[in-house]
Amino acid sequence: MTTRSVRRGRRSPQPAGAAVAALLVLSACSPGSGPADAASSKPSGTVTVFAAASLKESFTVLGKQFEEEYPGTEVTFNFSGSDTLAASITGGAPADVFAAASAGTMRTVTDRGATAGAPRTFVRNRLEIATLPGNPDRIGSLEDLTKPGLKVVLCDEAVPCGAAARTALRAGGLRLTPVSYEEDVKSALTKVVLKEADAAVVYRTDVRAAGDKVEGVDFPEAAEAVNDYPIALLDEARNPGTARAFIDLVRSAEGQKVLASAGFLTP
Repeated sequence: MTTRSVRRGRRSPQPAGAAVAALLVLSACSPGSGPADAASSKPSGTVTVFAAASLKESFTVLGKQFEEEYPGTEVTFNFSGSDTLAASITGGAPADVFAAASAGTMRTVTDRGATAGAPRTFVRNRLEIATLPGNPDRIGSLEDLTKPGLKVVLCDEAVPCGAAARTALRAGGLRLTPVSYEEDVKSALTKVVLKEADAAVVYRTDVRAAGDKVEGVDFPEAAEAVNDYPIALLDEARNPGTARAFIDLVRSAEGQKVLASAGFLTP
């Protein structure tokens, strides 16, 4: 906000002009007259959230809760692999909030100065093996995935779930050549659901979300590859006030309850 300066050389400023200037200042600074991102403003309008694919179920629930709590708002989501989302954001894609499945992926955005403030970790997630219902191949460990003839899929190593799987395999001293690398964790899980693969290394939350379509197998190496999930307001957010309110919901006790019920861990 700028106001016209009065040069000292003038002897007597016009009273009417001064009054108008004062009214403009008061109007610009008065509560409720600013944009939706003013601290005192009620959330309104659309907020666009780019979120890791593994957050789809829980964030969809939170989005509905947010819209019910703040009538007149709309939460739109773009769920995909975190690396794909990060590339879209740094490439100029319009978004208000970014929730990534790893701190490393978030850094690719913060390093480009695309976030407004420091990201905050809101949950953690760990890996699990997804097998066909009933576990017909009797998979009981990460090492079992290296059995000859077993069709295993992994997330691409550029994606957080793929990087975590690589870390877990390294921790177990194991080498595994999958039949395919998938672009995100949902795609990897779908291969098992469709019986195109015998097993996949995915997140525990995705196994839970799939219900009886798959069976989960825990393995100790997963403890060496737990992912932190950070969330951040983006610097180019078009609706920052409403975006902050959504982030507050995610990090609130209510939001954490929804995320915990999906299988996420507290940070």
